[in-house]
Amino acid sequence: MNSGLLTYLSVGAVSALSLLGGVTLALNPRTLQKGLLVMISFAAGALLGDSFLHLIPQIAKSQRGFDLTASFSLLGGVLAFFVLEKILHWHHSHLPTEEVLHPVAVTNLIGDALHNFVDGAIIAGSFLVSTKIGIATTIAVALHEIPQELGDFGIMVHAGLSPRRALVLNLVTALTAILGATLVLMLSTPIAGIERILVPLTAGGFVYIASTDLIPELHKEPEAGKSAVQLLGLLAGIGVMALLLALD
Repeated sequence: MNSGLLTYLSVGAVSALSLLGGVTLALNPRTLQKGLLVMISFAAGALLGDSFLHLIPQIAKSQRGFDLTASFSLLGGVLAFFVLEKILHWHHSHLPTEEVLHPVAVTNLIGDALHNFVDGAIIAGSFLVSTKIGIATTIAVALHEIPQELGDFGIMVHAGLSPRRALVLNLVTALTAILGATLVLMLSTPIAGIERILVPLTAGGFVYIASTDLIPELHKEPEAGKSAVQLLGLLAGIGVMALLLALD
């Protein structure tokens, strides 16, 4: 199975996760919150595991090895995701408080579409390297997407959209991942070795997301028992990435 087909199958599966938002209507808010914290810890472990067990070792295996170019690319990934996040949060924080909530849904959809576009590009770049790297990165992206999609759905319903419309719009924005994947696959021919650029950028971005977005959320629950569960979630996420090392 070629990398293009695997990319589109993986992006399609990740995009379908946008439909999970409807789960928030069936669950008790407290139950949902507990489940999200476990999922966030698992996702953080998977992102870190993919970065340190798959992506960074792949950089070291390249012809140039882990040189200064690779180091600057990793830092570029951290900075790129920092800028992306700043752009997305700027819209939310600068909306007037007296304004109706509907514009929040609009900016959330725009931000989600951009984020999903980047996810599609990341998955495509990973499959250009190898099937193993592609599968590991797809799983890491998917685990990160689940709590995000649940949160996005809650924002849109709270902003006044009907649950059905919120689900449809969430799915539409998720499909921008296909555009991101297509762009990378198209550029892979005229730009030879584009994956050598995307892999360190992805690793840096994953480390940034795990360390600045996900893990800080876990610190909001300082109780010993919940902290132990979160640690187990982190280890489980890393463990899944470690098991994928067995793939050829």
